[in-house]
Amino acid sequence: MLWSSKNSGKKTQAIESLISLGTTLEGNIVFTGGLRIDGTVRGSIVSVADEPSMLVISEHACIEGEIHAAHIVVNGTVIGPVHSAGLIELQPKAKITGDVFYITLEMHQGATVDGQLVHEAGEKPALKLASNQL
Repeated sequence: MLWSSKNSGKKTQAIESLISLGTTLEGNIVFTGGLRIDGTVRGSIVSVADEPSMLVISEHACIEGEIHAAHIVVNGTVIGPVHSAGLIELQPKAKITGDVFYITLEMHQGATVDGQLVHEAGEKPALKLASNQL
């Protein structure tokens, strides 16, 4: 399975692992590469440091715990802090209760964050406004 977005200018990352809808995991997850979550996770989700990683949280997913990854796409529910070492995409159905730490942020209309947005890289925040392409 490959996560890609044609003509978006974003690099693709292979999704090697899936936590499917209807699955509930309790405990911490450490991963490399790409991980997609459609189910429920109660615990931290952390990518291996200094490795390219992509975490996709679908609109059906619910995460209760801390998240650390390079590229994070959220379209579901997260209760806990989210740390992105690169790009975080908050899609229209994203609901985050917790602080979001980012270098580059893309937030679509409809996404909500009940917490602080904290820019991690020293100078000026890199914000990208998402546009509706009809």
